[in-house]
Amino acid sequence: MLDESDHRVNNEAMTALDPRPARSPGVTYQELLDTDTHPVPDVLRLESPRFLGDDDIPIDRYISREWHELERERLWMRVWQFACREEQIPGPGDHVVYEISNLSFIVMRQADGSIKAFPNACLHRGRRLKDYDGHCSEIRCPFHGFAWALDGQLADVPAGWDFPHVDERRHEDFMLPECQVGIWAGFVFINPDPDCEPFSDFIRGLDEQFEVWNLADRYIEAHVTKIIGANWKIAQEAFCEAYHVNATHPQILYYLGDTNSQVDIWDNFSRVITPACTPSPLLWYEVSEDEMMKSMLDVRVDQESPISIPAGASARAIGAAGARERWRPVVGAHVDQMSDAEFMDSIDYTVFPNFHPWGAFNRIVYRFRPNGDDHRSSIMEVMFLAPFKGERPAPAERRDLRIDQPWTDAPELGMLAKVFDQDVFNMSKVQLGLETTFKPGITLANYQEAKVRWLHQKFGEWMEGDR
Repeated sequence: MLDESDHRVNNEAMTALDPRPARSPGVTYQELLDTDTHPVPDVLRLESPRFLGDDDIPIDRYISREWHELERERLWMRVWQFACREEQIPGPGDHVVYEISNLSFIVMRQADGSIKAFPNACLHRGRRLKDYDGHCSEIRCPFHGFAWALDGQLADVPAGWDFPHVDERRHEDFMLPECQVGIWAGFVFINPDPDCEPFSDFIRGLDEQFEVWNLADRYIEAHVTKIIGANWKIAQEAFCEAYHVNATHPQILYYLGDTNSQVDIWDNFSRVITPACTPSPLLWYEVSEDEMMKSMLDVRVDQESPISIPAGASARAIGAAGARERWRPVVGAHVDQMSDAEFMDSIDYTVFPNFHPWGAFNRIVYRFRPNGDDHRSSIMEVMFLAPFKGERPAPAERRDLRIDQPWTDAPELGMLAKVFDQDVFNMSKVQLGLETTFKPGITLANYQEAKVRWLHQKFGEWMEGDR
């Protein structure tokens, strides 16, 4: 029998080497994959746990105006960041206005099919050049009419006789400055820093892990944004761990292995894989296969499940089989090559600093941004990227929800809208709590919240100028 001090030392030793031995009861994710009815892709067999220390995270990162301004200077002006999907700007002159903090950029398709990005400001008197996404044949300032070609070359100066000094400099100072642009899997990234790391270095490793899923061949089936009454990091971190499920989403404990999620950390990206159709280890009784299926389908306790589980069968295999048939008309026989895990599990990647593409057929993509120059509110953005057959469908129009609107006002999100509303319920309360507490930092789990700690480790590198 270990005494209390031996127990403490033993836990510290295990944590320092590998936090996983100190874990919830039940099957590990890798053990669950061993039961799959189909071959499991190598990417799901990867494991990369990291112990990143156990120091508290300073709350100034969430409540300080100074930290917010430092982020603008040292992060958003220097880091690669997801701006839009290629399909949102399909033809020459199509553009989106990408905004982050109080910065604004025009991301525009060129005549040769390439993409350029420019700071959204006129070089005459500084007026924003574009206020909305759309299409144009030139970039003309609405204030005095200075105009640029789509590639940023100065094209017209009204009453140009009065600007001989501009004419002399038109090929240098009066070209629209360009941001760096990178494209991965149909996502367009920009970086305002002309001396930034190559995009290929930034995305290295992620491109290899997503080869099996090919997100470029998807279309935007749904696109919803919502104003959140909390700092963007508070909003993002709620989607970086499954530890909150037992208190925030108790209705899904019956089919989600929350605290048996697998957490993997690499350099510029990380992931949490949360298994489905396996009960939470926090439940104190055994859950039947039928109960798991009813919970996953959001069936009321007084209703019969539309899918019954035969004796000896598993809800996980039956659910995956149903998903294969649902997607078969779209992607054909490829579904027979996909594992149960790819249809059932939450495979949530995070690319630093704020981009969350999900693996397999989950369809989900998140992005989290400051809400303009307000460090106490943020914009949470959800896209569904769906496979398609034949010609690519037009991307869904974006729906923007106010801070007082629930996610359920976006029916295109289906059952997830209710889950998002549960998440948002906590976020503003976290912001208020951090501004009230006497405790100078937040405390994180060593394994389950390792992705949150990884984000803050990266923030520290950028804020301190180590990147």
